[in-house]
Amino acid sequence: MRSAVPLALAALLGGCTTAERAAPIPAPPPPSAVLSAPPAGPPAVSGPVLDGSGACTGPAPGTATAIEPGIGECDLVRLKGRPPTDVLVGEGRAGREVQVLYTEPGAKELYFFVNNRLDRIVR
Repeated sequence: MRSAVPLALAALLGGCTTAERAAPIPAPPPPSAVLSAPPAGPPAVSGPVLDGSGACTGPAPGTATAIEPGIGECDLVRLKGRPPTDVLVGEGRAGREVQVLYTEPGAKELYFFVNNRLDRIVR
């Protein structure tokens, strides 16, 4: 029996040659044609806003009755009753960012807006 095992093994391996090659590995499927969504941009600015000179780009909605967080840029000017001393308009990570300065007798007030909504006040 001992001599039969090596012979059987030799017969099995004898059919293999080094010239034989394994079946080629199939190429991966092409990437899908799914388009990725564009990155979400900053929220849209609604309503009239201030330009660099402090003028409103349209009529103020007139709905705000007090200077408090959330009011629009033009509502601030309407409630103050006079144009601001200075306005700085720019773009930040959150979108449109505006700083409105009012110089009051003996003090300065700085209003920070993000996307046409009052974010905070520094007095």
